Amino acid sequence: MGRSAIHRAPTNKMDLTFLLRGLAIGFSIAAPVGPIGVLCIRRTLADGRAAGLVSGLGAASADACYGFIAAFGLTFISNILIDQRIALRLIGGAFLVYLGIKTLLAKPAEQAQTAVTEGSHLVAAYASTFFLTVTNPMTIISFAAIFAGLGIANANGNYRTAATLVAGVFLGSALWWLVLSGGVAWLRSRVNSFALQWVNRFSGVIITAFGLVALLSIAA
Repeated sequence: MGRSAIHRAPTNKMDLTFLLRGLAIGFSIAAPVGPIGVLCIRRTLADGRAAGLVSGLGAASADACYGFIAAFGLTFISNILIDQRIALRLIGGAFLVYLGIKTLLAKPAEQAQTAVTEGSHLVAAYASTFFLTVTNPMTIISFAAIFAGLGIANANGNYRTAATLVAGVFLGSALWWLVLSGGVAWLRSRVNSFALQWVNRFSGVIITAFGLVALLSIAA
């Protein structure tokens, strides 16, 4: 029993180390404000904290998927994604433009009539941000580069370590979206319909701009 405890302690310590590394990676990749961040902020203001948090969890799930590919050394999948980066960028960019225009034209009065506590609305919020994140080929490149830079690419062939790392990535990314949606939700009561109309316009322009940049980068 004593010997088992001796062997278990280093393993548990290593698991905790990889979990914390994953947390830091997931948080740092999610934190920069891009189109997903703008969407999360706008949905929290318009529809409530649940909509913003679920939108963020969609992105966190996609981050975990890419973290899984990088941690387990699934290079054949990452190569396919990188080879298809133009098609993915085209799809993701077009979807961003669609979401941007839809947001720009949205009216607060219409949003108030549609309660986002409905399951279908939350599922759509989750699916849209998952799709947008997973169609960004730079995400897998970022994870591969960070893992290699930290010397944890392929997690040394240890599946348990790789799984712990991926769990950390998801939790770190989810933590950021929890903090962001919680902070924005605190401000929600101070936003009236007039201000929300301008939030829609501003968010719509920003999201559309991100989509156009993605589309224009294809020709560059």
